[in-house]
Amino acid sequence: MSLQYQKFVSEKPQIHPLSISVDEALSTELEKQQQGFLKCTVCCGIIAAVILIIAVVMIILGFTVLHIKNPKLRMNSVAIIGLDRVNSTDLLNRNANLTVVADVSMKNTNVEKFKFKTFNSSLVYRETVVGVADVPGGVVDAWKTMRLKVVYEMMMAKMAGDPQFGSDFTAGKLMVRSYARVNGRVNILNIIKRKVTVAMNCSITINVTSWGIADQDCKSHVDI
Repeated sequence: MSLQYQKFVSEKPQIHPLSISVDEALSTELEKQQQGFLKCTVCCGIIAAVILIIAVVMIILGFTVLHIKNPKLRMNSVAIIGLDRVNSTDLLNRNANLTVVADVSMKNTNVEKFKFKTFNSSLVYRETVVGVADVPGGVVDAWKTMRLKVVYEMMMAKMAGDPQFGSDFTAGKLMVRSYARVNGRVNILNIIKRKVTVAMNCSITINVTSWGIADQDCKSHVDI
């Protein structure tokens, strides 16, 4: 044998392994998929948490700040004006009218304004309307109270025309009722809009001797 052939036989062929085997490539791909799935899961979890927080905040606001509360209507005082110009004879002869002035407050406990329309209030003796007062509409600011002056011209001719007037006058007390119904609207952030109707019914006892207010009892309710 020649020296070249012996050298060729004695030398072993060199085999270079692949830098990345099939198993390693598969493992790398799976790892990428797992990382992508993890990122997607975290992202979905964050979105769900944000939505949940917003929902909780909206529910809390709905029961607190954004919750429309009932405006409160209250009669503070009632006074009779014009008694110095008439006497009992004029009253009995139906030749006099008296002015009844009621001081009414409307309280708005909402975070937005309460707008109400023009309304009227009636003064009733037994079943007869003896006076009507017209009250212009207005706006009550948030958390504020508006004072309203309600003026009735009480027509004694209508009151004295009732069959029970004589006995009530003799007993020294006249029972009258005042009724008012206010229609309004509360608009919160242009999101929540709701109509509100406030009604107030008062029973007023007039002392015939002094022609002052002996007693008054008012009740109010709200229709939403």
